[in-house]
Amino acid sequence: MNVSDAVAARRSIRSFLDTPVSDDVIRELLAKSARAPSGGNVQPWQIQVINGVRMQDFLSHLSAYQSRETPAYDIYPKDLPSPYRDSRFKVGEDMYGLLGIPRDDRAARFAHLARNFEFFGAPAAFFCLIDKNMGPPQWSDLGMFLQTFMLLAQEAGIDTCAQEAWATRPKAVTSFLQTPDNLMLFCGMAIGFRNPSAPVNTLVSDRMPLDSWATWA
Repeated sequence: MNVSDAVAARRSIRSFLDTPVSDDVIRELLAKSARAPSGGNVQPWQIQVINGVRMQDFLSHLSAYQSRETPAYDIYPKDLPSPYRDSRFKVGEDMYGLLGIPRDDRAARFAHLARNFEFFGAPAAFFCLIDKNMGPPQWSDLGMFLQTFMLLAQEAGIDTCAQEAWATRPKAVTSFLQTPDNLMLFCGMAIGFRNPSAPVNTLVSDRMPLDSWATWA
């Protein structure tokens, strides 16, 4: 698979099979992903993997962790303007349309959102953390690392879903991982094999026309 094919094939998968992914495969993908660009070669990503029996341990821990939390950061600006707000709204409506959930069925929508916190049934996952001393340039390094991992996973026939939703449960996650105080949770990554019969996995999000965001000086 070439890079263009991997970019085109990658999806945010929201329904996984329970087929296991070996630690060796994840280790190899992470090692390759470390070639992602990093300003000053800082390499700020810190990765903690959950797989096998530890996945069930983590999900049990999470279900018992009931305290309300302050998100680690604002996932979106508080007043997201158009056209960004429009794109976010449309992909949500497209997703719920595939799931057959109408806009007024808030309970069903919240139930689907809650599946984020089960990794959508994925058998393996990792959490991406960063030192609290790092700033926006190092956060961009995380994005490049995560994209590199997702494309390499696609090449290996493995599906993923990057999940910033985990930033709303920082203490629940870090208390399980026993994360050092200097690290902040950035996101999670579900890892596994897509359920081919799940309609939600057919979602292909739109992209804005090139001329709306690219100009030649």
